[in-house]
Amino acid sequence: MEYVSPFDERTRGSDPLAPRSGDLAGKRVALLDITKPRGDEFLDRVDALLRERGATTFRARKEIFSKPAAAAVIEEVGAADLVVEGLAD
Repeated sequence: MEYVSPFDERTRGSDPLAPRSGDLAGKRVALLDITKPRGDEFLDRVDALLRERGATTFRARKEIFSKPAAAAVIEEVGAADLVVEGLAD
């Protein structure tokens, strides 16, 4: 019998982190609720922390977490400088 490993045996180098501005003042941050249970609670806390640091936030919401976001939602969050996605459960 032959067994196949579920792990990818290829190696790849690490990707560099995206550049960080270090300052959130004046940034528009989209808070994307994917409709998982308690995700809104997580985003409420993140919202408060971001606003304390000078960011302007707005909410966007997927119809259901198990399907891709509608084009309108993608367009909406695409207008932000940063996006935080609520994946809580």
